[in-house]
Amino acid sequence: MSIYKNAESNLPQTSAKGLPLRGLRYEPRRGLSIPSVTVLDASGRVIEDEQRRVFRYNVQQGSGADIIFGAGTNGEWNRITNAERQRLTWIETDEVARINQESSARGLPTVEAWVGVTAATRSETLANLECALDARADAAVIAPLSIKDIGDIISFFQRDVCDLFDHRGEWLPVFLYDNADIAVDPRIPHIRTRDVKRLSRLPFIFGLKVSASRRVLGNYTKGALHFKDKGGFGIYVGNAMLMFQVFKLEEGFLGLVREYWNRYLLHNELPIGVVSGPANVLPREWQRAWRACYAGDERLMPIYRSAFERFGEGCIFSENGKRVEKMIACFKYALKLEGVIESDLVAEGTAALTDDDRREFAARYDRVKEELARATDSLWLSRP
Repeated sequence: MSIYKNAESNLPQTSAKGLPLRGLRYEPRRGLSIPSVTVLDASGRVIEDEQRRVFRYNVQQGSGADIIFGAGTNGEWNRITNAERQRLTWIETDEVARINQESSARGLPTVEAWVGVTAATRSETLANLECALDARADAAVIAPLSIKDIGDIISFFQRDVCDLFDHRGEWLPVFLYDNADIAVDPRIPHIRTRDVKRLSRLPFIFGLKVSASRRVLGNYTKGALHFKDKGGFGIYVGNAMLMFQVFKLEEGFLGLVREYWNRYLLHNELPIGVVSGPANVLPREWQRAWRACYAGDERLMPIYRSAFERFGEGCIFSENGKRVEKMIACFKYALKLEGVIESDLVAEGTAALTDDDRREFAARYDRVKEELARATDSLWLSRP
């Protein structure tokens, strides 16, 4: 029987081939996960030197990201070729390794490299997972509901993924990704709770990045409680602004009731991290806001919430009388304004900025930065 299908905690230290098993004692990384944008040229290829600069900007010398998440939704994974996804994996893992080597020498915090391996088909997804192994990624992220021929989710992980790890004689931590916006079948927007419960029994599944309500977050947490040690299955908030609600401390009788209700929805298991697309642009600010939320800092939380809401509104434009969100294009243009990248091109299918949009966003972005500069410590203002 496959050693990876054994749900017991006393797993062997090596595979049947005598090779070390990566991730055996892994604990999910806490903190800020930045789903980095992908810097593209006109042909849809990754611009390597500019991409490396994005990763370094996201890390901010230890004051930004705790986790770099490449080839995710904000990285336009479903709008670039699979060959470019794999190339991005190698660029990310190599650059993060360089960053960590420099950080360790200076006594600064290190960062983990998580790579999105989801593709349109099972076979491509597995090929990307093998690429993540070869590239020595810290973890892989799979959005099963985005794989067109996924079939039975449980079978895919218990058979296909386990068999791949068995034949390689090594494995790496895998995180599930739940996002209704990229689900293949709109009738099935979220992974079923019972499936999360069963998948959490696999020793290489360590958590879930989810863009959903508090109730859905709580259902997933409850589903995994019986099969992982406390803290062994991490929930990461994908709707980043939700962290201001989840960690808010309430006052008074009604406030106490609301707080108990929030804890009831989450089954007393708070998320261990947040996944923020806007943190591409404001990594230090989002790191400080995450810490403030986790600590229940009632002074800082409303300051950051207000600024981030203003930033989000700044990425919405009026077209033919309709509100159109252009988040990814705004992230890239902001990075261009900061001098981090030169190309702010988006992939085909991603909403692009017009010249008028650029002028409007630049003014909005300046106001957000001015607001943060007035209200917060300069240490926590992002800089190239």
